[in-house]
Amino acid sequence: MQYFNALRIGQKRVESARKYLNEILDSNLALPALAIKEKFDSWEPVGEKNFYAIIDKFSGYVLSNSNGCLITICDEDGISKSLIQGVNDQLKNECINMLTKDKIPKYHGKVKLPV
Repeated sequence: MQYFNALRIGQKRVESARKYLNEILDSNLALPALAIKEKFDSWEPVGEKNFYAIIDKFSGYVLSNSNGCLITICDEDGISKSLIQGVNDQLKNECINMLTKDKIPKYHGKVKLPV
């Protein structure tokens, strides 16, 4: 797929994930993340299916905000589409309950975050 076509599709998926994350957290703090993934000889939009991941200081990542954790909506390859950082334990647990209720599966692999 051509780069700009992949980007256009990916941007829509990122915006949808950002909007969803803002809705379940009742905030406007979710940030967009990655819209495309590079394959060996082409570009692809970030995947359509949503998973969630919780990233904290025990996840092997260095977080710029040590207060709380990072919640991300990612695709089936772990590519982050939207994220919110600095989430406290109470809000994290509420978010997990809502994601579970909405049947969003947890991603168990290594998440790819924007640099």
